[in-house]
Amino acid sequence: MRYCLSLIALLMFAQTGATQTSSPSTQEKLAVLIASDERSERHKARDVYRHPLQTLTFLGIEPDMTVVEIWPGGQGGWYRKIIEPFINDGGGRYIPVRQRSNFPAHHGDIPYEAVDMVLVFRAHGFMIYNDPAQDHVDALFAMLKPGGVLGIVDHAGDETVPQDPEGKNGYVNESHFLAMAKEAGFVLIDEAAINRNPADTKDHLHGVYSLLPNLAGSRFDPAMRAKFKAIGESDRFTLKFMKPAQ
Repeated sequence: MRYCLSLIALLMFAQTGATQTSSPSTQEKLAVLIASDERSERHKARDVYRHPLQTLTFLGIEPDMTVVEIWPGGQGGWYRKIIEPFINDGGGRYIPVRQRSNFPAHHGDIPYEAVDMVLVFRAHGFMIYNDPAQDHVDALFAMLKPGGVLGIVDHAGDETVPQDPEGKNGYVNESHFLAMAKEAGFVLIDEAAINRNPADTKDHLHGVYSLLPNLAGSRFDPAMRAKFKAIGESDRFTLKFMKPAQ
């Protein structure tokens, strides 16, 4: 039965075009925002690793959507500085779920069952490792309208190593999140290699925090710091899910 429902959902998306990327006009607007002087040079320096235009285009964001971003940071959050003005200027609604909120409990600003898109960018810890982790993924599902999209980009763990339930190294196995997403009711509709980095061996002393932008543990070792800078940022999976029609 679950397979049949997933197949029906995928057929629905194929017919409606919901799996399509952002429109050309949206891509142009995003490109202008990403290049804007409103973004700091420190933020722009991360573009080469985080590919904001390609990532947001792949996820299919449009300016008239209601978009929830989970743990975006403060007003200076990296993706928030792009998405919030883009959505607000386009007639949509941007809703940040801040780290200090009581998520996954009910969030008063969110129109549950009516959100077009929920985005999670490198903010997995609270829902992957907190007990019970599944409640957090279920809460994402509850936010979305039928046909709504969940997009997640996160530090991809070594699939040959069991998931660390405490997440000390900062990585999350893609298979671990996929299992929870499936349990919540999500259907995986697409994935992309946009943010993959094969140079990341994922066996660093301080885990993902050894790499840019943190460079933990290499402050007094120039050779080690140069090594980690050469690797760049972490290897990341980029997944696109939908909430199927009930």
